[in-house]
Amino acid sequence: MEELSLTTPALLFSAISLIMLAYTNRFLAYAAVIRNLHDIYLQRKEASLLRQIKNLKLRLNLTRWMQIFGISSLLFCVLTMFLIYVDIYAIAIWVFGFALILLIISLALLIKEIQISAQALQHHIADIEEHLDNK
Repeated sequence: MEELSLTTPALLFSAISLIMLAYTNRFLAYAAVIRNLHDIYLQRKEASLLRQIKNLKLRLNLTRWMQIFGISSLLFCVLTMFLIYVDIYAIAIWVFGFALILLIISLALLIKEIQISAQALQHHIADIEEHLDNK
């Protein structure tokens, strides 16, 4: 195995930063939709709105954990760089490996969240198709 240098964990900075931007955008979009659904629910208390809110709550929690694992990965990349800087290579390798594992977990949660989002959209499409069939 090649020796771990400062540039290796530094390369993840831009990738993790872009991922965190995407996660934050998802979080803000969910927050806006939840606020909108809240106002609609106060006007008319429909079961479909409660299902949507429950689904969004799950997706919001997944997004929060995606962010936590992504930020933790970035933190451990920075720690790796510090350990390399102070010539503690053996620990730096393990810390960097842990950072990669955290990033993998974050991305796995993203896959799960995307699946839930797709299922929610499928329910909306089915509702539209049912409504069209009834006309």
